[in-house]
Amino acid sequence: MIITYYGLEFFKVQFGDLVIGFNPRGGKGASKTTRFGADIGFVTLPHEDFSSVENLSHGGKNPFTIINPGEYETKGVFIRGFGTKTNYDKEETHNTVYILTLEDMKICFLGALGNATLPPEAKEHMEGIHVLFIPIGGGDVLEAPEAYKLAISLDAKIIIPMHYEGAGGEGALKTFLKEGGSEKIEALDKLTIKKKDVEGKEGEIVVLSPQ
Repeated sequence: MIITYYGLEFFKVQFGDLVIGFNPRGGKGASKTTRFGADIGFVTLPHEDFSSVENLSHGGKNPFTIINPGEYETKGVFIRGFGTKTNYDKEETHNTVYILTLEDMKICFLGALGNATLPPEAKEHMEGIHVLFIPIGGGDVLEAPEAYKLAISLDAKIIIPMHYEGAGGEGALKTFLKEGGSEKIEALDKLTIKKKDVEGKEGEIVVLSPQ
């Protein structure tokens, strides 16, 4: 699995030839060159910061796009989505938490989560998370301290913080890392990892540099 970060909550996750895109970014803060072809696209919240699915169509690929809670299965990926109420950009809206299982690995993408209290039905399926994506910037999403507490409570093996540029900024990231016992972690351009690499990990924070 190769994970690449494009800022805010926009990620590319690749399993061999299968490409997954999360929360494709649009609007003023987005790079016009951030575009790639995806097989599956996920949108957690109906806002241009997360829903510019045209940025996942490239090179002949047009993604199967999921934008709502529910159960899905496509291209060997089993997906569960759970709705959460939130406020974003001064509007009451909904955010979808996604849990994916692929090649015996479990990914949890919390999206623009604004409340650390997850739906009970979602928590029932969160055991054994290999990779957790969690927002930490505060404001419309979780504050860094509550984000860390939630991440640890979910027993994720690897924790990837997101949604802090332009929100809490570097201060939010420093606070999050301090909560985890580290003042600084060297940011990676990409994370390349296999299931065997994460089996012995417990709550390891990985910081990715926006590309």
